[in-house]
Amino acid sequence: MMAINESGVMQLCVVVVVAVLAAVDAKQLLVQRQKEASEAQVNDKPVVGILSQELSYLMTQNYGDEGYDSYIAASYVKFVEGAGARVVPIWINQPPEYYEEMMSYVNGILFPGGATWFNQSHGYADAGRHIYDHAIRLNDNGDYFPLWGTCLGFELLTYLAANGVEHRAHCSSSSQALPLNFKNDFRDSRLFAKAPKEVIDILSREPVTANFHQFCVTEANLTEYGLDDTWRVMSVDRDWNGMEFISTIEHKTYPFYGIQFHPEKNIYEWISNKNISHTANAIQAAQYFADFFIGETRRNDHQFRDEAQIDQHVIYNYQPVFTGLKRSSFEQCYMFGGKKCDGSNCTSVDLPVDEEEGIGGGGGGAAGIPLASTTCMLTIVSLHLLLHLLPRLSA
Repeated sequence: MMAINESGVMQLCVVVVVAVLAAVDAKQLLVQRQKEASEAQVNDKPVVGILSQELSYLMTQNYGDEGYDSYIAASYVKFVEGAGARVVPIWINQPPEYYEEMMSYVNGILFPGGATWFNQSHGYADAGRHIYDHAIRLNDNGDYFPLWGTCLGFELLTYLAANGVEHRAHCSSSSQALPLNFKNDFRDSRLFAKAPKEVIDILSREPVTANFHQFCVTEANLTEYGLDDTWRVMSVDRDWNGMEFISTIEHKTYPFYGIQFHPEKNIYEWISNKNISHTANAIQAAQYFADFFIGETRRNDHQFRDEAQIDQHVIYNYQPVFTGLKRSSFEQCYMFGGKKCDGSNCTSVDLPVDEEEGIGGGGGGAAGIPLASTTCMLTIVSLHLLLHLLPRLSA
């Protein structure tokens, strides 16, 4: 084997460094072009995934014997469809590859509200973890992928951002209709930057937001868990006991949005004695949030292979159940039971695995390596890390 002297090592190092820097520039340019393309493109046929969740205690009592183990409230499906998108249910209790494959087809995912716990294995929160992490990877690579969380879904977003640490506060805001108390800089947000003045006036002056939550997230919670640097608070409210909680939030870098209230209930839920406003103004304000989220999904260009594949996944394959007849807080729910993934229809087969490229190689260990070689390798490793971190730093 030919020996390489100190001078040769340094020359080789320079060549490698130049190549890595060129790759950094190329990747930065690619991410920027993908970002610009996502802002310019309009997807006129968006498809949104809605995450299912475990049956609540009441639902288990009413429907557990019928073989159901998860559900999606129909009002969330209507919320998405009413803004011009189709819906695909996303199942809980699936491997990471399933969520990555489904996210390659849909244009965004909605985390709905409900009544489940984050510490249940293989359920709502675990599925959310896979989705959240992959959504970050997609956006870091210039692939605009929005997430939306309503009520429990809003809490799930911050729970996942806090690395799965329970950070919520107890509050009492059941059947409570509230206006939004906007922060002074709320117009700096993406969610409200272009909201019509009429909608803002309704939201800020009239009790049109429907609140149903026993947990909430406060600004102190964000600060305590280091989330205030990455999440923007646009409005707050107070529960029945006067405790202040965050009512709207968005990630400062990624297209992730959370609201603590339920706009879908204003339009599609009619259970009595729940203090849900159905005025024309309430409907107009609620519809704004649906239109905004679906507008975000239109910036994503993912698609199913063909209509036949979409037909295998869309919510039309299931019929909603009139759960309101059995004291549910939802008029209708899509109830699911049994195994949902059947071969390639739901899970990826023979997906390519991204192998991490090793740095260095050959035998001999570290002993006897010249200083120039060590410096060179450290430089290359640093540039390699920069290449992978660049999308997040430049977002």
